[in-house]
Amino acid sequence: MTGIAVLVVVMTSVVVDARQAAPEGLAVTGLGGGMIDAATLPGLVLRVDAQGDDPGAMRLELDGKPVTGTVTGTTVEYRPGQLPDGMHRFTAEIPAGGAFGFLRTGTGASASFVVDTEPPALELAPIDPVKSYRQPVTVRGKAIGAVRVSIGTQSTVPAANGAFEFSMPRIPVGAQVVATDAAGNTTTKPIAAAIELSRIKAVHVTAYAWAHDGLRESVLAMARAGRINTVQLDIKDEDGVVGYDSQVPLARQSGAAANIYDAQAALRQLHEMGLRVIGRIVAFRDTTMAEWAWREGHPDWVIQNPSGQPYASGYGSIAFTNFANPEIRRYNIDLAVEAAKLGFDGIMYDYIRRPDGPLSQMRFPGGGDDPVVSIAEFLRESRDPVRDAGATLGAAVFGIAVTRPQEIAQDIPMMAQHLDYLAPMVYPSHWNSGEYDVANPNAQPYDITFRSLQDFRKLTATPIVPWLQDFSLGVAYGPGEVRAQIDAANDAGASGFFLWSPTVTYHAEAVVPDL
Repeated sequence: MTGIAVLVVVMTSVVVDARQAAPEGLAVTGLGGGMIDAATLPGLVLRVDAQGDDPGAMRLELDGKPVTGTVTGTTVEYRPGQLPDGMHRFTAEIPAGGAFGFLRTGTGASASFVVDTEPPALELAPIDPVKSYRQPVTVRGKAIGAVRVSIGTQSTVPAANGAFEFSMPRIPVGAQVVATDAAGNTTTKPIAAAIELSRIKAVHVTAYAWAHDGLRESVLAMARAGRINTVQLDIKDEDGVVGYDSQVPLARQSGAAANIYDAQAALRQLHEMGLRVIGRIVAFRDTTMAEWAWREGHPDWVIQNPSGQPYASGYGSIAFTNFANPEIRRYNIDLAVEAAKLGFDGIMYDYIRRPDGPLSQMRFPGGGDDPVVSIAEFLRESRDPVRDAGATLGAAVFGIAVTRPQEIAQDIPMMAQHLDYLAPMVYPSHWNSGEYDVANPNAQPYDITFRSLQDFRKLTATPIVPWLQDFSLGVAYGPGEVRAQIDAANDAGASGFFLWSPTVTYHAEAVVPDL
């Protein structure tokens, strides 16, 4: 009988192609494309099956020099470890001779492969900042030694000199360029691209206020005077009411969609005045959706107490939808994308948190993650669809989140990495006495605003655009108190401000007009 040796190369990602020189009938398998990259080389294993012959009699050579393998059953394994770049040849031979009481003819197998561990050289051309995700950009660079360059799901073959170019529908904030060579080695570089967030001077406007001639005109008067350059207009409010005739299926099925104002007409009017429009979506505090979901047999869409009933809070007996539920997440994202496509320049999520109260008394059906992680993941899921639709993405957060993230599941660094700006609600009336060593925060609006915003600036490089107080709660607030907060935000390095008045009546004189 004549034994036949079979050589197999086992590796993790790239398989070697062999140019074999062996007697007739010898099989060499599993050798793939002939290139070994840097990631594959450390785990490379060459295996030879003696197939009936004595594996202990097998002689191995690598590049003409004897090497020693390990016998496992009828197989001999050899791990070359680190090898220099270039062509290599592996040979296995069982010499002719006697074995098991009969004569045996010699047999052997060989395979050649190339080791290439040097990654391609990658250079990226600078990209100028843009002001909008609706502005296309071009990503250019050189990838010497690469056979493919990719950004996400897009890929291209570089020119002979390594040059490549991608035309992107929007600036790819947070994306990376990956250059890959023939062996599979990669070089990755982040794209240094950013939205140039112009300073925001905004006021909050509810759907009903925009539909009210007097309240709407008072806001427009501030704009004509150069006091504001942005209007924050509610898309979905604290009751879960969508202010315009949304076509999102769940908004219509649940009865959330209301025709309070004409979104397209509002956007047209504000844009013609040169104003930006940021749509506010109250995400998880949503009485309308929570009640409808519970009634329609979707209890897992609602945050529950340990007994399986809706979690009751200061906002009502059934007020918070379940941020861990995919349908609830998709509903809010769908509203955001629809609004962006209508022409809203930005989307701001509010109530993007769990209810305040003891976590032990809350259940989030289907939620395997820590609420802090789940909230941040929702922002990650939202980011690209909203930006692809042309809008910036921001989020309103509690002022205390900067030091107590677990209280309402708002981890500032985790959230900020998915946002174009953060909008902390640092209302002086909402702080306890002594916070930040401010004896009476409500009576010291500059001090508490400045010190709290300093903490946010230390935690993240993401622009900060705070919510400031233009209402009275415990202390009468007028132009002086509002102006003090604006000055503090400026001095703390904020990128503007949002003024909040629940009645949409503002002390316009507190805001210095732009010249």
